[in-house]
Amino acid sequence: MSEYQWVGSQKNYVDEIHTKLLNNTFVIGHFGGNSSAGQYKNEDGCLIWINQEENWEFVIILDAHHTAQSAELILSTFEDEKETVHQILKMKYNASFENIRNLILNTFNGKRFKESCKKIQGESACLFVIRKGNFLWWLSIGDCILLLNHPDLSALGEYQQNHRSFFEWVGQKSTFNNGIPCFSSGTKEIRKGENHIFLTTDGLVECPNTNFKYPAEIFNIFEGVKHQEGVLKLLEEIKKKNVRDSTTIISWKVIINNNSTMPSDFSEQTSLML
Repeated sequence: MSEYQWVGSQKNYVDEIHTKLLNNTFVIGHFGGNSSAGQYKNEDGCLIWINQEENWEFVIILDAHHTAQSAELILSTFEDEKETVHQILKMKYNASFENIRNLILNTFNGKRFKESCKKIQGESACLFVIRKGNFLWWLSIGDCILLLNHPDLSALGEYQQNHRSFFEWVGQKSTFNNGIPCFSSGTKEIRKGENHIFLTTDGLVECPNTNFKYPAEIFNIFEGVKHQEGVLKLLEEIKKKNVRDSTTIISWKVIINNNSTMPSDFSEQTSLML
């Protein structure tokens, strides 16, 4: 299994672009923001576990504020649950996704975790993403972004899978403190062929004088260049535009050989178009 973990308090990458290739499939990008725009810290975080043999990836991306302590707490908490996560992802699809959802919600709603949150400063948006076989699953708290690029979807203008939800966090001020947890979750069948999965914190899409708030503009950067170069070009562009906020990118491509669901009148539609 390949893995990667980072939090901005370890290395903030202020004024510095960093990309890393993991397992020849994942590209991770970091830019801590421009000090000339007032940036001096980075509170993002991420965790990646890849199991090629069992055909799954487990990813967390975090965007904390005030301090990085909430990101540190979330990452350390799920590091402690690594073996449990691995055992859950050995299960069949429905059981895997249901049990992962329960693990995340029970952890954040648990007394021990809530007590730990009282001792830290700040809170974090967090996005959990699993790709298992030909399905993509996510649980989103806050405003981190999950995009999916495939020709079947882009032809219809579909890229973003989760929605950005503001005033949702985990940490000192937590949406789990009010009795009713606030989050969104979903499952997507991945299409046959190449699928490009892309996660980012909001520094990228909120950079001034860019159009990266439109997902198609993000994926256009990858046209005609190698995967890692595409991530690098995105970070170079926001650095040039003097973005203040930090950006973390996790990007990977998956080839699916299974046929994907099509409408029952697909053949009729195709012949009509011809």
